[in-house]
Amino acid sequence: MARARHIALVGLMGAGKSTLGKRLAKKLGRPFCDLDEVIVARAGKPIPAIFAEDGEAAFREMEAQALAEALANPKPLVIATGGGVVERADNRARLRKQAFVVWLDAPPEVLAARIAGDRNRPLLAGEDPFARMRMLDRRRRAWYAEVADLRVSTEDFPPDALVARLMQAWAMQDAEEEG
Repeated sequence: MARARHIALVGLMGAGKSTLGKRLAKKLGRPFCDLDEVIVARAGKPIPAIFAEDGEAAFREMEAQALAEALANPKPLVIATGGGVVERADNRARLRKQAFVVWLDAPPEVLAARIAGDRNRPLLAGEDPFARMRMLDRRRRAWYAEVADLRVSTEDFPPDALVARLMQAWAMQDAEEEG
């Protein structure tokens, strides 16, 4: 099997994909790609405006395009995906085939508390963000498991310890493929 050149971080919003992705990319000396930032730059408006003006389906199409382009990059990247990237079967297939995928996982209540008050989370808008986060977790959990090469809990670990764990897992994956 050819070595997966990209590392993709998946998980619900608030799991730490952007925070850990930036640190991991720096440690590995790789470029970091945050798909949400790519989408916002291309659309010229924030994610809540994309959802409100264009709809979730349009956002998911932009997300799929950004993922495909990132995975096609000849430079090895660390990619922070959006939480819903796994909702499309073609995205899941791309991730499995073209990346070493790390599922950053934590209980939905912990994640909802981490991002409470963040107005850039249109899927949590409404009266009960905790219930919404639990629903998203139930809907996406099997898909995260389907694509993940590694599942890591981000509930009680400081970011530097998590990055060290990810570096170790990446090194082990590398050694397995060479041996």
